[in-house]
Formats: sequence, structure tokens, C-alpha cells
Amino acid sequence: MKYTYTEKKDTRSGFGAGLAELADKNPNVVALCADLIGSLKMEKFIEKAPERFYQVGIAEANMMGLAAGLSITGKIPFTGTFANFSTSRVYDQIRQSIAYSNKNVKICASHAGLTLGEDGATHQVLEDIGMMKMLPGMTVINTCDYNQTKAATLAIADFEGPVYLRFGRPVVPVFIPEDMPFEIGKGILLQEGTDVTIVATGHLVWESLVAAEELEKEGISCEVINIHTIKPLDEEIILKSVEKTGKIVTAEEHNYLGGLGESVAGMLARKRPTRQEFVAVNDTFGESATPAELMKKYKIDSAAVIEAVKKILA
Repeated sequence: MKYTYTEKKDTRSGFGAGLAELADKNPNVVALCADLIGSLKMEKFIEKAPERFYQVGIAEANMMGLAAGLSITGKIPFTGTFANFSTSRVYDQIRQSIAYSNKNVKICASHAGLTLGEDGATHQVLEDIGMMKMLPGMTVINTCDYNQTKAATLAIADFEGPVYLRFGRPVVPVFIPEDMPFEIGKGILLQEGTDVTIVATGHLVWESLVAAEELEKEGISCEVINIHTIKPLDEEIILKSVEKTGKIVTAEEHNYLGGLGESVAGMLARKRPTRQEFVAVNDTFGESATPAELMKKYKIDSAAVIEAVKKILA
């Protein structure tokens, strides 16, 4: 099928919509926030279930401890703050209180990556996927649009175990069908192709589809796969594709160290060595600018995907 879009929405609003639906669907879901209700779009959950909401304030470590404790009582805690504060600021609490004992806590992180934009390098976390995927038992999800983020929010409530759900601030095309099922650990083949495989996650999924459409005009056939779950990685869909194309480009809004690209490279090294190019941030911090300006400068836009495909084909 050909993926198009008619509107743009922020992925964090997809999280808010999913959480609001869970307020009605699952009485065990509770929400915690570190003084960022508006940024995490939690208002509708609070309207529907005020008794199941905890405003922790600017005390993220305490929030993780509270979430771990609530999970012991049978509740399903969803924590909400910026991705930087959801991971690096509280890594010890996540490791010791949540991951080590496999607590059923959903760590929901907005404003991830360079597309946070003008807030600058201190807030633009680019190492969070690597940090979280290294924790034993942690499921890591990075969604691509509003509909997929909403579907993922609903899906992780039914999943037993700790989850890191990563999404963003800017408005981006909504192109995943509203009724498409979200299966944790199962990639989605968006477009078939024969010359090169493009495996993308998060905001880079749409950029990869745009790149594939441009490359098609030049006679280059790209297979595009949406890897929304980075851990556990859907090895089968990737291996099946590279058996056909023999070449792969990975695309992500993250440092190339520790992200999707390294997960794919490690798997391929073990199972089917394949030529690979990385579209990712090249081991640097970000800076303050608009999302579009940053994606262009740090080479994580559709033009960068096109460049990587042509490089690997050359």
C-alpha cells in the first residue's frame, strides 16, 4: 500500500489519547507526572480518573520509586516526563527498583531526540535507547506517529513487565492507519523493494518513506520496515528482507552508538553479515534550533537517507 497523510499531529498527543482511553478501560492503570502534565498531554486522564493520578513534582527519582511501589499493589503505573529526565536522571532508580525485580512499570518519555528543538542540548537526549535497552528485561518502544503512539500506549497496559515508551514533541505526519494492530516486538513492512532495505524507527520512518519515493523516481527500489520495538528486535523481518536485498540502511533520531543501528548490526553480524549504512547522530550533543534545521544539520532527514542509500549502492 502507498502511505500518505492528511494531517500532522505530535506523537505525545497520541500518548495522551491512549492514556485517556485507559482511564475508562483499565481501572488498574495509574498515572504519575513530574510537573509536566501539559507537555505529556495527561489532562484528559486526570479529568476521567483524578483519584488515579499522582502529581509528584520535580522529583523524578521519587516518581520511579512510587511507581515501583504501586506496581506491587497490582496497579499498572505510567510515569510521564521528558525523555532526558525519564532515563539519565533516574537510571539508578529504574535499574534497582524496576528492572532488577521486573516491576510492571511503564516509563513514558516525551520530547526525545533532536526534534525537541529550541530547548537545546541539555534536553535533547540522544542516548536513552541505548541506556534502556541494556537493562535486562526492559522492553523498548519508539513510535513513529500519533496513531502508532496511541496504539502502543494501549498495548503496553496489557503487557506484563517494564517498558520504555519513547515519543516526541513536534507535529509530524499521521500515516499509520488508525486500526493497524500494535504488536510488541513485531516490525511492519511498509513498502516492498529489491535493491536495499531501509529499517527505520520513530520520526525517521516517515523520512524513510519520503526518501524511498524520491529514490523510486531514479529507478532505485527500497524496502522500508518500521521497527517500533527496538527490544525485543524483530530479527525475522529484517533477515528476510536482507536475504533479498543484500544491503541495509538503518535510520533513527538517536546517537549511532547504542541505538537501533547497533542492535541491527549486532544481530546481522551473528546471523547474516550484511553491508550497512547508519543514518543517526554522529556521537555528538545537539543544539538549539528548529526541528527541521537540526534534522538537516545532523543528517537525520530524508535527504540523509537518500545519501546513505546511494552510498551503499555505489
